[in-house]
Amino acid sequence: MAQEIVMSAAGLKAVQEELEYLKTVRRKELAEEIKEARSHGDLSENSEYDEAKNTQGLVENRITELEQMVKNARVIDESELSVDSVSVGTHVTIQLEDEDPEEYDIVGRTEADPLSGKISDESPVGHALLGKAVGEEADVLLPSGHTVVYKVLSITHSKN
Repeated sequence: MAQEIVMSAAGLKAVQEELEYLKTVRRKELAEEIKEARSHGDLSENSEYDEAKNTQGLVENRITELEQMVKNARVIDESELSVDSVSVGTHVTIQLEDEDPEEYDIVGRTEADPLSGKISDESPVGHALLGKAVGEEADVLLPSGHTVVYKVLSITHSKN
């Protein structure tokens, strides 16, 4: 059985849009590139053909991956989302002792973008925060082997 993929409605829409683009636009572009490269003759030494075929393989793999995401998606119903504890779909403000507060949206792994403040529920910080309430602390084991402690300052609905 395939693993369920938790995502927001916006995340699912983005996946569906990428899938549609790859199937309707990019496939046609690649077919034209392959056709053009074939017209150059000998395929055994045709780098344009090889490159187009390699790209086609990557695109087909991505299409398969996106189709599986859509098939296994579980969209968070934000109207039923509780802000009593941290979960996927919540926006949290957390703080390390003697540091400035940090804000993050807790998202499913397919939507994670730490540079945009979106951390996965499967990341070390995201996983440690799951189920925590305001005022509680989460111990986070870092890849370095050190443990840091974040305090949950606030939980709201995600802003995305």
